[in-house]
Amino acid sequence: MSTAHATVKPVSLQGARLPKWAPWGVAATAIAVAVAVGLAAGLHSRVQWGLIAAVLFVLGTYALSAKVEGRRQAKDRVATSLVWVAFLLAVVPLLSLVWETAVRGVKVLDGYFLTHSMGVVADAEPGGGIYHAILGTAQQVGLATLIAAPIGVLTAIYLVEYGRGSLAKAVTFFVDVMTGIPSIVAGLFILSLMLMLDLQPFGFAGSLALAILMLPVVVRSTEEMLKLVPNELREASLALGVPRWRTILKVVLPTAVGGITTGVMLAIARIAGESAPVLLLVFGNNFINANPFEGAQASLPLYIYQQYINSAGSPAAYDRAWAAALTLIAFVMILNLVARGIARWKTPR
Repeated sequence: MSTAHATVKPVSLQGARLPKWAPWGVAATAIAVAVAVGLAAGLHSRVQWGLIAAVLFVLGTYALSAKVEGRRQAKDRVATSLVWVAFLLAVVPLLSLVWETAVRGVKVLDGYFLTHSMGVVADAEPGGGIYHAILGTAQQVGLATLIAAPIGVLTAIYLVEYGRGSLAKAVTFFVDVMTGIPSIVAGLFILSLMLMLDLQPFGFAGSLALAILMLPVVVRSTEEMLKLVPNELREASLALGVPRWRTILKVVLPTAVGGITTGVMLAIARIAGESAPVLLLVFGNNFINANPFEGAQASLPLYIYQQYINSAGSPAAYDRAWAAALTLIAFVMILNLVARGIARWKTPR
């Protein structure tokens, strides 16, 4: 007897799949069609072209995936497409703003601009610099950070590790209320104290207002980071007989130091661009004042505002305002990069 051997093909449990380049192809087609529709309909705004392309991209992704992969996989791809569209809607305006600021700001941004003050230069005249404003911003933001960061971190530690009862609820309530306080209200609060004590404008007054704005951000971000630390780490440390305060200091905080540092940097970015409290309390100064505890002082947001409103249409003042805005963006970015480096260095492996 002879035995016939038949070749059996393996059964694939995976259905048809679109190639990896399919989303890129759909995106390119959607952009081309959107441009054609925009030109045919006389739409001159590229924002309108982008919105049309986004809609066509989502619809095209669903139609192509439903035909090849089935409706279930098509819904998954549509969800992914919507995430990418939302990401682009958030990133494109940001990149456009940074690009516009960089193009206009580099016209006068040089070593002389960064190392000189306005001095006796009028707002409508060319020349001058922002050294006095950089010094004022660094001092005011630094002092505000020294005040708000320790208080915010300690408050978050209390709420997460010790907070129970009515006191914790009251602290949580006031932190929530402070989160929604407008910057001008914080400035008016410090201004009322200055008027009661008969004080003149000075840099530290602006730091106090900025600390009020910074505090709830630090508390909320630190609180969330501490909640992410596994309870098993706390329990293991306590089981070894380590006191609770030492557990927090040696186990909890080092574990969450990366997130805490990021939260502090977000708070610094929040206050670095505030101009209302500085306008009320610091008052501005065209000359260099290195003492934040005496006399009016400049800052980058206030400098940008003053150059814009006092320029009388002067191109030189507009260029200085754009260059100061670019410097402020670079200042915040450098702080974030330094903080991320410190957090990565200190985070336990």
